[in-house]
Amino acid sequence: MASKFSQVQLAIAILQKLSQRPYVPNELCEELHEVLETHEQSTADVRRKVSRMVSKLRDCGFEISSAPNRPYQLKASSFPVILTMDQRKSLTLAIHLLDSMGFSAQASHLIELIGFERGTQPQQLQATFSPPVDYSEAALANTVETLQDRFQKRRRFIIRYKSSRGKENTYDLDRSELRLHNGVLYLFSYVPDFSFRHDRVEKNQIFRVDRILRVGPASDIPWELKFPTLDLTYRMSGPLGSYQPRRDCEKVINRDSSTPPEWVDIKTTEESLFWFRQRLFQYRSNVRLLSPSWVVKQVAREMLKAAQNYSDITTGR
Repeated sequence: MASKFSQVQLAIAILQKLSQRPYVPNELCEELHEVLETHEQSTADVRRKVSRMVSKLRDCGFEISSAPNRPYQLKASSFPVILTMDQRKSLTLAIHLLDSMGFSAQASHLIELIGFERGTQPQQLQATFSPPVDYSEAALANTVETLQDRFQKRRRFIIRYKSSRGKENTYDLDRSELRLHNGVLYLFSYVPDFSFRHDRVEKNQIFRVDRILRVGPASDIPWELKFPTLDLTYRMSGPLGSYQPRRDCEKVINRDSSTPPEWVDIKTTEESLFWFRQRLFQYRSNVRLLSPSWVVKQVAREMLKAAQNYSDITTGR
């Protein structure tokens, strides 16, 4: 017995395909041929059926481009999206956060999707991000798109980068990905041509995306399988003695038996020592790094140097 099938299902099948990527007519017809067969529908003259349905979809508000020897491409849709109140609230929250973090174009896409005016803010959340730039600017959007292409190829590539002091350098990058940290978009990369004395984890470097001047083509050298990591241990004490791990990389290895506990030892596996130190410093006097010793010495030097800024106060001068 043939399963129920309607023109709406064919329309949805076409939209599902075109939402993923452009399709040349013959390829789209071949895939829809399988859809029709699955529902035991006639597969005669599939191309004409597809052409007629695309025309109807255009009448319903879907902008689908096509031309001789060119693929079907879904450009835009003004078709209404029906959402519940909770779904609208969730999207409003996402729009607010994207806008706050400098992703205005992506926020605009969601605004178009649910049809409300920019500036509508969720009452339950206030964002305090101050991104350095709008990541939707044409040059930055092109940089991000080019980087994503390199990620897919998974081959080494180079970038030309300008530091905060204006110095330009070229870097040969291995495994890489985009990471959003404190409202700023970074390229996180393994840089194999750096020479460090202690550990390969120091070769994991961060680059602000808005300071990347150029992204070179992909080479023939494949990426490393994963980012180098380093295990570190630290002790939380005082008000943080009851600390519970909040990250997948953290785990408790020892805890004081008092009630409430006065201290807890945490082991963490980190990819970025820079961001780890930032996290460690926010705990101030309630944390002590225990190992490895070479990182302990680095952190101690940084803390002692910071304390010197207040030496006149502590010495009573």
